[in-house]
Amino acid sequence: MDDLSLIYSEIITEHNQDTTNKREIKDADLKERGHNPSCGDDITISLKFKGDVIDDVAYEGSGCAISQASTSMMIDLIKGKTIDEAMDYVNTFIGMIKKDITDEKELEKLEDAIALKNISTMPARVKCAVLAWHTLEEAIKKRNASKK
Repeated sequence: MDDLSLIYSEIITEHNQDTTNKREIKDADLKERGHNPSCGDDITISLKFKGDVIDDVAYEGSGCAISQASTSMMIDLIKGKTIDEAMDYVNTFIGMIKKDITDEKELEKLEDAIALKNISTMPARVKCAVLAWHTLEEAIKKRNASKK
């Protein structure tokens, strides 16, 4: 394992073990469940908004280290951001996983989530890595639809 892979493994392990973002938001404005039947990952993301800003976000549920770490990383990125900024992160992350976005400068904004960059070389793990991001995307689509 090269040094970068080792660092990325450590980042994933840290986020998997960190429970800061794993909690219930009792008065959430929106909750969205994401489930990956192929491996059993099952999360619910709760969001609280102040206007178009994600004021608070957390998750509950269980899953493999990759899905839990990816969810934690995503929450760290989007908390305090606008819905549009959060969607930009979603699109960049998914673009990175699909290898559609490879520009290092563009990927730097993903901070710790860049540690999941090479997950695309492990097709069975891709669904684990993108679960939270797709779940957030669905939640935002539902919120936007309800605002129309």
